Amino acid sequence: MEKYIQLPLTEEVAKTLHAGDSVYLTGTIYTSRDAGHKRMCEALARGEELPFDPTDATIYYVGPTPAKPGQVIGSAGPTTSGRMDAYAPTMMSVGARGMIGKGARLPEVVEAMKKYQGVYFGAIGGAGALLAKCIKKCELIAYEDLGAEALRKLYVEEMPLVVIIDSEGKNLYEEGKAAYLAARES
Repeated sequence: MEKYIQLPLTEEVAKTLHAGDSVYLTGTIYTSRDAGHKRMCEALARGEELPFDPTDATIYYVGPTPAKPGQVIGSAGPTTSGRMDAYAPTMMSVGARGMIGKGARLPEVVEAMKKYQGVYFGAIGGAGALLAKCIKKCELIAYEDLGAEALRKLYVEEMPLVVIIDSEGKNLYEEGKAAYLAARES
């Protein structure tokens, strides 16, 4: 099913999304990769606040290339989500709900998604230039020293994604494989 989602990703909206849904996100998302996630989780462990309000936030696992003149951002393709698996449950525990990346997630992340009503969206790897066209605004908000891994606030319009794992823990990677194998056997 195709769905157009206006962010933030509230619990109510998250519950309407199902593994396999095609979605188009519009609104504010944040960028971070492993170095940024590590820094945020260390700050939380010290009792400090994050540089953004994580409530109902969606985080895009991306390290964009520098913008060329006249562009908002450079190529912005997803990075492998598994690098954030150590940090994702902590981020969800403080309110972050959506994650955008590519690749499989650990069972601990899926359990946290079920507990906190999280959603994992898949973006197409290798399509960074195309995805960058959906990004209308980009603002560096923290960790400038991390370069491409700095924390950014983006405004996106109709960013095309697929729900890979929904808030009930249903996983398109697993269900798709099972459906394919069942079809081959019949």
